[in-house]
Order: sequence, then C-alpha cells, then structure tokens
Amino acid sequence: MNNSFLNMASIGDFDSLNTSIPATKVEITVSCRNLLDRDTFSKSDPICVLYTQAVGNKEWREFGRTEVIDNTLNPDFVRKFILDYFFEERQNLRFDLYDVDSKSTNLSKHDFLGQASCTLGEVVGSLGGRLEKPLGGIPNKKCGTIIVKAEELGNCRESVLMQFCGNKLDKKDFFGKSDPFLVFYRSNEDGTFTICHKTEVVKNTLNPVWQAFKIPVRALCNGDYDRTIKVEVYDWDRDGSVFADSKDTIQRFKKRGSANSDRFQEPIRSNHDFIGEFSTSYRELSRGQSQFNVYEVINPKKKSKKKKYLNSGTVTLLSFLVDIEVTFLDYIKGGTQINFTVAIDFTASNGNPAQPTSLHYMNPYQLNAYGMALRAVGEIIQDYDSDKMFPALGFGAKLPPDGRVSHEFALNGNPQNPYCHGIDGVMEAYYQSLKSVQLYGPTNFSPIINHVARYAASVKDGSQYFILLIITDGVISDMAQTKESIVNASGLPMSIIIVGVGPAEFDGFGTPGLAMVELDGDEVRISSRGRYAERDIVQFVPFRDYIDRTGNHILSMARLAKDVLAEIPDQFLSYMRTRGIKPSPAPPPYTPPGQAVQTQI
Repeated sequence: MNNSFLNMASIGDFDSLNTSIPATKVEITVSCRNLLDRDTFSKSDPICVLYTQAVGNKEWREFGRTEVIDNTLNPDFVRKFILDYFFEERQNLRFDLYDVDSKSTNLSKHDFLGQASCTLGEVVGSLGGRLEKPLGGIPNKKCGTIIVKAEELGNCRESVLMQFCGNKLDKKDFFGKSDPFLVFYRSNEDGTFTICHKTEVVKNTLNPVWQAFKIPVRALCNGDYDRTIKVEVYDWDRDGSVFADSKDTIQRFKKRGSANSDRFQEPIRSNHDFIGEFSTSYRELSRGQSQFNVYEVINPKKKSKKKKYLNSGTVTLLSFLVDIEVTFLDYIKGGTQINFTVAIDFTASNGNPAQPTSLHYMNPYQLNAYGMALRAVGEIIQDYDSDKMFPALGFGAKLPPDGRVSHEFALNGNPQNPYCHGIDGVMEAYYQSLKSVQLYGPTNFSPIINHVARYAASVKDGSQYFILLIITDGVISDMAQTKESIVNASGLPMSIIIVGVGPAEFDGFGTPGLAMVELDGDEVRISSRGRYAERDIVQFVPFRDYIDRTGNHILSMARLAKDVLAEIPDQFLSYMRTRGIKPSPAPPPYTPPGQAVQTQI
C-alpha cells in the first residue's frame, strides 16, 4: 500500500456518506403438479398468490400474483417473484393457489385449490435451489404439489476492476501542484446521486495515475448498464484552506444537499477544491481503453464565465475487467452443507432449574432465554442442512451416575451419537438433560470448540461448513485455552456464535483480561502465544440487548438472529476464497415432463 492511499483517512468528509449496496435479489419461479380440478366442463384455470411476513410479525401480506394459466392442472407459471434475500432472517413464504372463475381480483370469488408454506432459506438451501412440497389446506383432499425454484439474479454478481489516470488537471495549490482524487456517484431513479466509490489521493501532480479498484456492478449502477455514472474530481486539502474555486465547491454541495437530504455535511464543502466533473455509464466504460473513454473534466462555473474555456484536464480509463463474483448462494446451490452444533452452559451460576429465577427454568407458557436463543439461530440454519440432524452438547455439569464433571457431554445421553433430529429434537434433549444432570462448573469453552474443530478439520474441501452456537450465562474460566482453540480453528471451515444470557456484565465482571468481547475479533484480531487468528470467526452478543420491551418474543428472537448470523456469509466466503475453493456445479435444472400447450390469460 503506497503513502497516497494512506491519505484516504484525511478524506473523512466522505466516509459518513451512504455507500450501501443493494440486497441480494432472488428470483422465485413456481410450478404445480396434479392440482384439484374445480371446473365441471374443463380443467382448472390456476393462479398462484405469494404472501410474506414482516420480521417479528405473524400477519401475512400479499406480495404478488402470477398470471392465470387456462385449462391445466400442471401449470408452469411464467411471471416471477423477485425477493430480497437475507441469510440472517427467517423469511416466511406462503403460496396460495386458486382456480380463477371470473375477472374479479377478489380472491374470495374464486375456488381455493390449496396452499403451502416454507421459508426462503428452505428454497435456496435445497439441492439446486428447487423445493417440492405437497399442497394442503383442504380437508380430506389431495391438492397436488408445488415446485418452488430460486435463482440468484445475475446482475447482482458482477464486479468490475477499473483504473483511471488524469492528464493536465487544473492546478489548485499555491505552493505545489494539485493532490487529486475521484469520487464516483450512481444516479437514482428520482434524479439524485449516491456516492459509491472514492479513490485514493495522489499527491502533488497534475497527471495522476490512480490505483485500480474493484467495485460491484450493483453498487456502480444497480445493474442498469445505461444509468448515468457521475465522476467528480477534487484537489485534496489537509488544512481545509479555501483556494480558487472552493466557494464554487460550497455552492455546488449546497445545491445538491437540497436534493440529496443531509448526506453531505458542511465540513466536506470547504476541505477540498472542486476541479471538475464528467459523466459516463457502465455501457460506455465497458468499451475499455479507447478514444470513447477519454473524458473532459468540466468545471461548470468556469465554463459559464470564460468563453475560451475548454476543460480542466482529462481523465482516461486505463483498464476495465469484469469478474463474476461467486456468492454464498453459489456454494449452497452447489451442495455445500451447513452443519449446526449447539452447546449449552450447565454451570451452577444459572440457578436451580426448578426455581422461576433460574435462567434454565422451564416455564410451560414461554421459552426461557436459552430456548429462545437456540430457536432463533437454529431455525434459520436448519434450512441449509439436508438431514436436519444436529449435535447438541452441554458443559459445566456433573453427570450421572458417578457425578463426574464434564465440559463436553451429549444432551441426549449418547456420547457416540449426540445428534438430535431438528431443532425440536435439540429442545427436547435440552429439557431432558436439565432433569438428569447437576449444574456445577467451571465455564470452559475450549473442549466444545475443539470438539467441533475436529470434525471441521476432516472436511476441508468446501462440501461442509460448521457453525457452533454457544449459549452461556457467565464469563469464561479457561480464557487462554479458549483463545488458543479459536486461533487454531480460524483456519478451518467453521464459525462460532456466542450468546450471553442473563444479567451478567460480559465485559469481564470487572476482572481485567477476562472480557467475553475479547473473543469477538471485530476490533482487534484475537491471538494466542504470539499467533494471530487467520480470520475473524467469532461473533458475541448479549441476548438482553435484543429483548423487545413490549414482550414480543418473536421479535426478540428475530433481532438476535439477524445480528449474530449477519457475519456468517462473509466468514464462509472468506474461508472458501483463501483456500481457493470454488463452488461445485449446480445439478442440472429440473425439466418438468412434457405438458400440453398452456394458454396464458
């Protein structure tokens, strides 16, 4: 990294601007087989209606409808549903089928053919992104089946590597040449612009060559190749001195600020001198290095005042390379399985499970904190595991019959086969363990982490990825050993989620060096005996930060899952990329058996 790139820290004015990238888009295609025949003299005329639920809300809302297909019990609908996909959310879907009998848009006027529910995770997590489910909803009737297919939209996946240089840019500094940098904006549908990239500063030159940079196409133009891309050229000023055209810069940002809300704060307006601007598009840039991609940098104020004004220099595209980014869904579609293991804290600090004050208390009317955390995370991850068999472990308890303390025991009592069927099976094994073991201590994490690491170490080909969920009420007793275990595991296909439950202060109970947050490498990469973790694989959160004050436990669980799972796709991709593992080819697309020609209405 050269020194000019380090100067980016001085362009802090731009750093608070919104540079977010649109969500991953997934296209849903629906087919049905063997629908009910509701018409007397012909076959049904089916339509499919998709309903979705907001996070933490049980209310179903209509998302969209397919076209009506005339006279068939085996429709392959052409109209697609485009959904935003989030790995960290449980996105519930419901598909209702109707036989259309009239032109009315009121669904109650038509015959109900059946319905099916699933999550978006179930669809993308199925082999080849294809999920087949029976339709139900009509007692004592076989309603047929629905086939839902998910395809990640292609324009979400392209990235482009570009490099630019400048030539004869305007001189802005009294005691030297300019220190130019570029700012890229994508245009929005309402006519405003959103910043999407800024280059490094190249010091003291009128002929800069900026470093090549990579940017997703969706960030540059949101997949619209003809959308305007505006590029502004600035001279960087360390002290914010107002030279030459800085008043012009202030006025320009004031004008834009009215159309672009409060994205542009006052400090940006005087710190850097505006040299000029030019516009282009992705389609133009894709021509590569040519006479079409030499742009005149125009300063509108100078152009309006000076008749002989030509330009404030030129900017030239030196290179343009397109790369198709592999995504998390590419690996899932290719058959990579997500293996989920849960580990539960059975130390005495949780309190007597028979008492309502205990964190392990089994309230017949609602889940305890352990149960909520387990369901919140597990019900999302299970969509990506085909056999739905999950190892469930406990630590910190005395086991029957001899009372030995264990930090790695199977909740189902079978150390040779600790697997439970589905999240319901894990919950049942957890409740049974509370009745048979004695809560004890101390709180040791390393045996559990090493347990999962042994399995992860045996499968490094990208076919499996392991996620360990540890739910605990207290600070770690074996911090040094846990750090070493995490550093060792950072080179394996695994991630660790730690959820703290109860009122404890997880910053270390006031004991220096024992902070739980030390394990979360967001700020400082974790190390052990001089070795640093290869990558950040730990996410720690205290559950109390996500509890809804109105008592909506569904919303509490959704908030927790969204936060702790948000980093998983990036951690997953980090491992695959550093190991050079490519996604396996997706299975060939499903071809439905030949059907009679369908007439679309």
